[in-house]
Amino acid sequence: MEKKIMLGEKQIPTHYYNLAADLPFSLDPPLNPATKQPMGPDELAAIFPMNLIEQEVTQEKEIEIPEPVREAYLMYRPTPLIRATRLEKALGTPAKIFYKYEGVSPTGSHKPNTAIAQAYYNKIAGTKKLVTETGAGQWGSALAFASHVFGLDCTVYMVKVSYHQKPYRKTIMHLYGAEIYASPSDRTEAGRKILQEDPDCPGSLGIAISEAVEEALQDEKTKYSLGSVLNHVLLHQTIIGQEAKRQLEAIGEYPDVIIGCHGGGSNFAGLAFPFLRDKINGKDIDVIAVEPKSCPTLTEGKLEYDFGDTAGMTPLMKMYTLGHDFIPPSIHAGGLRYHGAAPLVSAVLEHGLIRAMALDQLEIFEGAVLFSQTEGIIPAPESSHAVQAAILEAKKAKEEGKEKTIVFNLSGHGLLDLSAYEAYMNNELTRNGR
Repeated sequence: MEKKIMLGEKQIPTHYYNLAADLPFSLDPPLNPATKQPMGPDELAAIFPMNLIEQEVTQEKEIEIPEPVREAYLMYRPTPLIRATRLEKALGTPAKIFYKYEGVSPTGSHKPNTAIAQAYYNKIAGTKKLVTETGAGQWGSALAFASHVFGLDCTVYMVKVSYHQKPYRKTIMHLYGAEIYASPSDRTEAGRKILQEDPDCPGSLGIAISEAVEEALQDEKTKYSLGSVLNHVLLHQTIIGQEAKRQLEAIGEYPDVIIGCHGGGSNFAGLAFPFLRDKINGKDIDVIAVEPKSCPTLTEGKLEYDFGDTAGMTPLMKMYTLGHDFIPPSIHAGGLRYHGAAPLVSAVLEHGLIRAMALDQLEIFEGAVLFSQTEGIIPAPESSHAVQAAILEAKKAKEEGKEKTIVFNLSGHGLLDLSAYEAYMNNELTRNGR
């Protein structure tokens, strides 16, 4: 056991990477929703602990990962980088396709990378309870797990459509001791207002965030925890890309194309940001964020200041947005049903460091089925956007007769999403909804 831990420790990064420190342009600050003036760290202290606020605004290039966090990562990190040789053969492509598989984590997705870190930083800051939102349940499961690891209470507001679509993710959260409520709920003013206007509202991440923030503001020992969008969340996820770079270097490879699915930005940034550091320094690399056509934040949204939640309780952030009152159709990729994009992801898209594409629900399940049949892993509907984009890039390489190396983030498995696959195989899904 000691030998295994030692080997694992050597492969897990010792620091998080902060892309903001390397950007050749300045980022727009968050604004106070009341005054429209830039917010200082003290103004965020009502919902976040100061140690995470410091990470949110830091210009340090590297942040050391605390030893208790690295010890917790050893439960599943480093995650494997796998070459999809059977998929390559099925496509007849000259491209090499690799995927970083984050589905080996305790809760089956990349989300524990930041959940563990956030739970630890909250614990040492004196927080007693964390409250959060979740879409399809990956983030809620991860925070419930991490809260249990560090002895914190946890409450999760789960988007109502996913609450009913993904019952076993509720079971996972309950197993780790968390309380779960379908959002919009009657527990908060924000939830009650939505239900009064639309009793059958399917919910959205924006609504669930409003409910979670409202609860967090009622008790100084309760803090809010977010699974995507914010700088410190993306920072924690960069262990994905750092590991992938080391694993590729060990076999003499470097990617021509990097792909990640995109909802709020966390798993995309986790893989892409360490490679964007190279692109800023002159590397020729194509970096693609893939989102649902039914929630086309990056491809059709406006770049402007907007709230991160529906009720307008969060700071205003400069981001690509569909509007904070946008409620997406009820697709099965619940983790990607978010109206906005991370300010950091928005900035690198604005400045041409990445590009975005949108795929519909039938396309992504087509790719997911082929991947399942060739590689044996059933991807989450969210991750299937990256799968299908990699397939399209591999087909393009075949048409062009070019060899290229494609790396994508398989951010989670779909073993708790089998009802979605059954609906797809029974021709019960539409391109942009159930």
